Amino acid sequence: MNIDITFQELTPALHDIYIKTGITSYNQHYRHLWPNGDTTTYIEHSFTKTILEEENNNKNSALYLIKSGIDYVGLLKITLHKNIKGLEAKDALYLDKIYILKEFAGKGVGNKSLNFVESIAKKLSKKAIFLESMQKGPALTFYLKNDFDIVAESRVPFKNVIEEEKPMFLLKKMI
Repeated sequence: MNIDITFQELTPALHDIYIKTGITSYNQHYRHLWPNGDTTTYIEHSFTKTILEEENNNKNSALYLIKSGIDYVGLLKITLHKNIKGLEAKDALYLDKIYILKEFAGKGVGNKSLNFVESIAKKLSKKAIFLESMQKGPALTFYLKNDFDIVAESRVPFKNVIEEEKPMFLLKKMI
């Protein structure tokens, strides 16, 4: 079942909703990465007012809330220009975060979100979109089905993540 969604650019008035949506969706999907399910380290690096204000003021970042009707169902964080894997910043867009609340997974939100990100990349005349995905779990299969290719290995950068959960892949989709 596909639902109608829209993308709302983040404004200061929506910071609390973005933080709540980010914390909830991250905890729904990624507690298993952390000892005792304690995601505090990630939350403090991603979803505080101070961090959000810095990101929102950065001209190279684009932050969005994903809505279905009146419900906020996820979020996106995009780095608009990034030197990565042999491409200059003018040619590459990086999708930092795509978090969708668990109750909206499997309803087309992820596909529509990737299409939205691709439309931004095309408007900016990018050659490729990059993102990282855990090596384990359903997200990798989703990205591969959406024409992303594995181009490198990486790791979760936080030292207190469970060691066997750290492996990630860098993925690329040519535009």
